[in-house]
Amino acid sequence: MTRSPLHRLVFGTLRRLLYLWVRSETINQSSLSLKLDRGTPVFYVLQSPSMTDLAVVDTECTKAGLPRPVLPVSLGLLDEPNAFFYLTPAPGWFGRQDKRGISPTLDRLVSALSSDALLSAQIIPVSVFWGQSPDRETSPWKLLFADSWAVTGRIKRLFSILILGRKTRVQFAAPIQLRDLVAQNKGHERTLRMVQRILRVHFRNQKAAVIGPDVSHRRHLVKGLVHSAQVRQAISDAASHDNISLEKAEAQALRYGNEIASDYTYTVIRFLELVLSWFWNKIYDGIKVNHIEGVQDVAQGHEVIYVPCHRSHIDYLLLSYLLFRNGLTPPHIAAGINLNMPVVGSLLRRGGAFFMRRTFKGNPLYTAVFNEYLHTLFTKGFPVEYFVEGGRSRTGRMLQPKTGMLAITVRSYLRNNRMPVVFVPVYIGYERVLEGRTYLGELRGASKKKESIFDIFKVIGALKQRFGQVWVNFGEPIKLAEFLDAEQPDWRQQNLAPAYRPEWLNATTNRLGQRVAQHLNEAAAVNPVNLVALALLSTSKLALDERSLVRVLDLYLALLREVPYSPHATLPEGDGAALIEYVARMDLLAQQDDRLGKIVYLDEKNAVLMTYYRNNVLHIFAIPALLASFFQSSARNSREQILRYTRALYPYLQSELFIRWSLDELDAVIDQWLAAFVSQGLLKQENDAYTRPAPSSRQFVLLTLLSRTVAQTLQRFYMATALLINAGQNTISAEELEDLCTVMAQRLSILHGLNAPEFFDKSLFRHFIQTLLDQGVLRRDQAGKLSHHPALDSLVEGAAKRVLPAEFRLSIRQVTMDGNQDQPAEQ
Repeated sequence: MTRSPLHRLVFGTLRRLLYLWVRSETINQSSLSLKLDRGTPVFYVLQSPSMTDLAVVDTECTKAGLPRPVLPVSLGLLDEPNAFFYLTPAPGWFGRQDKRGISPTLDRLVSALSSDALLSAQIIPVSVFWGQSPDRETSPWKLLFADSWAVTGRIKRLFSILILGRKTRVQFAAPIQLRDLVAQNKGHERTLRMVQRILRVHFRNQKAAVIGPDVSHRRHLVKGLVHSAQVRQAISDAASHDNISLEKAEAQALRYGNEIASDYTYTVIRFLELVLSWFWNKIYDGIKVNHIEGVQDVAQGHEVIYVPCHRSHIDYLLLSYLLFRNGLTPPHIAAGINLNMPVVGSLLRRGGAFFMRRTFKGNPLYTAVFNEYLHTLFTKGFPVEYFVEGGRSRTGRMLQPKTGMLAITVRSYLRNNRMPVVFVPVYIGYERVLEGRTYLGELRGASKKKESIFDIFKVIGALKQRFGQVWVNFGEPIKLAEFLDAEQPDWRQQNLAPAYRPEWLNATTNRLGQRVAQHLNEAAAVNPVNLVALALLSTSKLALDERSLVRVLDLYLALLREVPYSPHATLPEGDGAALIEYVARMDLLAQQDDRLGKIVYLDEKNAVLMTYYRNNVLHIFAIPALLASFFQSSARNSREQILRYTRALYPYLQSELFIRWSLDELDAVIDQWLAAFVSQGLLKQENDAYTRPAPSSRQFVLLTLLSRTVAQTLQRFYMATALLINAGQNTISAEELEDLCTVMAQRLSILHGLNAPEFFDKSLFRHFIQTLLDQGVLRRDQAGKLSHHPALDSLVEGAAKRVLPAEFRLSIRQVTMDGNQDQPAEQ
């Protein structure tokens, strides 16, 4: 069989004419290249016959250096004129489709492989999307011409090319090894049916991942919420409680549904893509994306819930933009009701945002409608995005997770687990955050402003300011079923209806929130600003000569390369000198030249702001900094001593900073870091003990600077326990201790010049006290007063002597005793 010259001429002419107008791109080429076996013949399969789709695929294959579908291919004695075939027959002019048999090409391939066990072939399902978008009935222009789940006729395809051809994307699925299927020996006919079934699933999942699941439009969706059993019960309860008619209660439920639901519109998605493309290029120097291939793989066949960290209002826009650009459906985004402002709210809603009130308390009808809306999105497979931190982090640290949305997700999954749920952590790291000025005021003590998306527009006028790059790292996905299997092995067998609120729900969602936060921190992007901030803020005067700063930065980079924090974390390119030059160009450093060289320092404006960027990566340096602290007051430590004290302090560091390792993994991690210290000359190993360099040496200075990274966290821990011990047994409540810690921390920050506003962050003390309670170190009596373990004082002092300077311990003791004159001085 050969392909006639006339066919080649017609196809070549069509392709040239088509590309006078059409512009196409492949959205997962790198992922395909990793899985493609170049030594095995390739056959492409398209879902239905289309010369224009074939022309686009042929062009993209040519650009990528892949085998072309229109060229002949040999498979043993079988010579095929083309390396492609269609899964389903062609539709008529108006979209009608007749029933035909299996593709002759596929039939011949299966026969050839069945008769010759040495032959192999791979099939690649390929989809072409002309203006990708999810369906929405209220947009007739899109409904007529955009890709959808309906069968497309030739006339409609012609208009799609004319209207949407400038935005054409090609998606290659993972290759299917036909030899593996034939080797199952199910017979010729059953094998053909099995291959067709697999291909249909591939195309369905591929299409759902790109244009979104096949869902009803918004009006029908909102009406459907009111007819669910849970909402009907809530309507009945509201009518009875408020003494109103069922009709009024139902109308109220409909109003809630319309207030909440998004209004996904392709034209707005495309508009935002164009605007944001300009925005990123104008404001930022680009976006660095890492590990998105894992998301493209898991998106097919899963309900994907994106859980990014929350640093800026543009987090909403950035993630949707990146997903759309990479061939994934932009998610429905949980947004605060405060963002539902005129014009802006409508734009966000059409971009996928659904709005939620800050509190659901006292309104069970609203709660029922909101939960049912989320359940509808989850069960229909629409991707969703929400922030587990609740609000934006003003300090740069990962905030304690708010578990409300996680609980709704888990309850929905318990109710219907047909669609597997996967959480995808997304770490977004800015070299300069847009709301930096606002955060700076709040870090200096100004009252927190009400969140407003207009904060973004306040900085657009300052285009002369450099904002650097944005780093977006996709972390390791968390499959909800696997998590529940580990936490509650019998959750599938439990009878949870009708409330789907088991006793273990709160504890399990709290642990899920911790897991999400840890996975977010695992994907941290260490950038030049983070490292420079970390180094300079560890000095007493916030300054170093340039050569010393270069050495510190080179050390940090070498340590992180020797002991990577996680496979999903990333590091900047270049050496210490390049990092300094880069950050200086962003106007975040001050410099002074003299005859002895250059001094690099932080001025008053940037000193506080840089704590934000240091805190982004504090969790990565917590363990090495703690190990370095042991050698500040002691020249020699045995491995056993290091392990013992690290294990004692680690639960509190892990709880505050969401460090990834479990206590069982800690010893191995400590050994890795100690080995890295030895290789970098920071320590010397003598049998089972480690000694520090001479105090006058350069290595000891580097070790000291590293130890100061975590010094303020350890100081805060010591101060809280000193206040607790000084107060005595069963005399102070957790709330009173929290208030007292905040006041004392503010005093100490003045006395010791601590230029870090989070040092007296009330929420950090609250969480530390809760961790002491969780660890069993503290207990509450019936009156809510705290008691502590009798050995706490000696244990804390023993650890503090190893990690804190004597003058600071004495200062804290003096402050705590001065703050409570009734306590005897010897206590």
